[in-house]
Amino acid sequence: MNKRSLIALSACALLSACSTSEESARVVGELASDRIEISADTNEPIVEILVSEGQSVTAGRVLVRQDTARAASRLAEAEAALAQQQARLDELVRGPRREQIAAARASVEGATQERAYRESELARIREVHTKGLASAEALDAAKAALDAATANHKLALAQLEERLTGTTIEELQQAEQAVNQAAARRDSATVDLERHTLTSPVDGIVDSRLLELGERPIQGQPVMVVLGGKQPYARVFVPEDFRVRVSAGVDALIHVDGLTAPIPGRVRWVSSEAAFTPYFALTERDRGRLSYVAKVDINEERDRLPDGIPVEVEFLVDSGKDAF
Repeated sequence: MNKRSLIALSACALLSACSTSEESARVVGELASDRIEISADTNEPIVEILVSEGQSVTAGRVLVRQDTARAASRLAEAEAALAQQQARLDELVRGPRREQIAAARASVEGATQERAYRESELARIREVHTKGLASAEALDAAKAALDAATANHKLALAQLEERLTGTTIEELQQAEQAVNQAAARRDSATVDLERHTLTSPVDGIVDSRLLELGERPIQGQPVMVVLGGKQPYARVFVPEDFRVRVSAGVDALIHVDGLTAPIPGRVRWVSSEAAFTPYFALTERDRGRLSYVAKVDINEERDRLPDGIPVEVEFLVDSGKDAF
């Protein structure tokens, strides 16, 4: 074999090696999105569905509404209870009314006059009894009447003192805690009412509607599935011999079937646990069969790509200058 033939064979071998190396630098996978299940918090029937499958949605967009009649009634009841407790607290803070104090003073005045009358009555009967003109029973009755009048006078004085003193600190604290309790129940009823409206937690696209208008979901049952993100990510499997060079933040090129030019991307996450792992044998020959799931985000503003499209990802090192 002459020298020219040897050079040609060497060039072919080098080109073949480069092609094989470039091909082995790519990993395969597909475009995927995070699936977010929108679940019902109540078992009330669905009364309105505001989006259709395949429709783009933004975070906070209303997706589904359920019947709110029961929840609205519970909220109205809680608000009424709160208003009642607040009015009671306001009454205690204000203290007794002037009319109540005036009535208490009038009761004291009447009890004073009644006691004075009973004292004079007892004195008169005692004098008559001394002369033998009144029985002992009449004297005892007069004493009992005076004792009752004295007790009523003390009661009226205590009631007037209570009115003048006003509300105690303990009564105010109890009323304040009752208001706080009623407010907490009102807030809980408000949250229950709001949860009858299901919204999208992220920007994304509606993937599927699991229930239709009029159906009654079980509490916690998924009603709709949303694919999160403005773009899907490339979900690929990194071979064991590439894993040490692939980490979060590494640049990559995403080759999508149907597109001529690759799309720039960046590794978001690489699994720390291997998939398809032969746990029974980790010999040197079997280690090449290990692979690790990686998520590569698309770093280009463009129309949303469909999920499930096959892709090939080429990982770049040194800011994209060298490929391994």
